[in-house]
Amino acid sequence: MTRGKQKIEAQKKNAEKNQKSKGSQIEARAVGLQVVCSICRAQLANQNQLVDHYGSKHPKEKPPSNSG
Repeated sequence: MTRGKQKIEAQKKNAEKNQKSKGSQIEARAVGLQVVCSICRAQLANQNQLVDHYGSKHPKEKPPSNSG
């Protein structure tokens, strides 16, 4: 255990360390979501998820082909 001034300095150091490591999860998620369902505008990460999405949410429709 640390005491006095050493404890305060350690707390400041840890606070700065934690502050720098935090990032926006919303921004990181937006970068990963690149495929959009043309029917309901749901954002998905890849073509395989789009095919699964169509199978569960829009069973009467066919998923778009992956000829991009």
